Amino acid sequence: MSQTVPAHRPPDPAAGPLPVASWADTGRVLAGAVLPIVAQGAILRRRRVVALAGRLRTDDRGVRILQRMRERYGPGPLRLRVPGRSMAVVLDRPDVARVLSETPEPFAPANREKRGALGHFQPHAVLISSGEARADRRRFNESVLDSGTPVHSQATAMVRAAREEAALVRAAADGSGRLDWDTLFVGWWRVVRRTVLGDGARDDAELTDMLETLRSAGNWAYLRPHGGTRALRERFDTRLRAHVDRAEPGSLAAMFAAAPGSAVTDPAGQVPHWLFAYDAAGAANMRALALLAAHPEEAGRVRAESGAGDPSGPRELPRLRAAVLEALRLWPTTPLLLRDSTVETRWAGAPLPAGSALLIPTWYFHRDDRSRPDADRFAPDQWLDAGGREDRAVEDWSSMPFSGGPGTCPARELVLFTTSTFLAAVLDGRAHRVDPSVLHGSRPLPRGLDPFTLSLAVSPSSPV
Repeated sequence: MSQTVPAHRPPDPAAGPLPVASWADTGRVLAGAVLPIVAQGAILRRRRVVALAGRLRTDDRGVRILQRMRERYGPGPLRLRVPGRSMAVVLDRPDVARVLSETPEPFAPANREKRGALGHFQPHAVLISSGEARADRRRFNESVLDSGTPVHSQATAMVRAAREEAALVRAAADGSGRLDWDTLFVGWWRVVRRTVLGDGARDDAELTDMLETLRSAGNWAYLRPHGGTRALRERFDTRLRAHVDRAEPGSLAAMFAAAPGSAVTDPAGQVPHWLFAYDAAGAANMRALALLAAHPEEAGRVRAESGAGDPSGPRELPRLRAAVLEALRLWPTTPLLLRDSTVETRWAGAPLPAGSALLIPTWYFHRDDRSRPDADRFAPDQWLDAGGREDRAVEDWSSMPFSGGPGTCPARELVLFTTSTFLAAVLDGRAHRVDPSVLHGSRPLPRGLDPFTLSLAVSPSSPV
């Protein structure tokens, strides 16, 4: 995906103030583009609302609304009329590049709304930390998560966990003839708990159930006071720290002692966000399998890649990673990236006050069919270089499945390694078919795809 990074727009001495949406257009953006995302659950997806959003095609409607705003008001950022809050929507790639490249100052990830939501279950997470605490916790996260390393240092144990749990998923799917969300996700959560906390946490579904309840409260952000979830958070924290203190060899928790840290790091306090992120990766797993089922030629290439080499050892599996990245581009699990400006910023000379919220609608940039020919099709090759390896050379500011710049998700490589390893084992010896009315390789892909209702027919695959 090596592309030229767009330069920031130069100052324009004749520039006037930033465009401000009319009251009617502010209502259209909030009601038609932002509210459907919030309603589906920014922190924990609400299954019924996700299903309703798919039927109403709210993701498609949101793209069209933002395209009209771009036509009407120009590149922006477009300020919205929100009483009591300075807010602007980023509509131009150079502005995306600027906001993400200039994180955490002057564009702080610890956005006000994000602090309200995530404070329910991860009050010390790097994502909502500022200043030296953020720098300290970021160093710890990057060390334990092996940021930038395609194959994690604990990969051997991770591969074993992924293959063992995938074998149980395959057996369950073989018995019913179908692979659905519940079957895949139970196995995935076991992989996640073993990866993060060790084999001793494999069956502790209560831990992740407690986290789910806390995340549900997080959907309400400041509208639900944090005090109302304090007792549950304390029970969750006690249970989590018991697993962390075990420091089971082969787990991420085993790396804590050697990682850089200080009195403010709170190593165990970083774990809830890892579990949260891995939950979203589960949706990417289901969608990636559906994409491959709808594109049998690419599925064949993936099977050939998975069948080469020793499957019991760590491998990069670039084609499978590309399928996961495409699932995240087509249906981003983080549809809005949020930043708060810490000082007054200027945009081609036009000022935006300090404390302004900047909204980057990732699904709009990923699916803007007026600017990208692959908006509604499966295009995994864009994530690969000429040699078929994952292309990590240049950030592409029109595709942000893991954010970008200094605020890029530190677990990017770990998530891609874990998902691709798990999916390779799920695919082993199996062919999957998806209902063509849901996904079909010859038709534009829907802009909303409910992972909870996906169900794939399973049969033995032909030898590669």
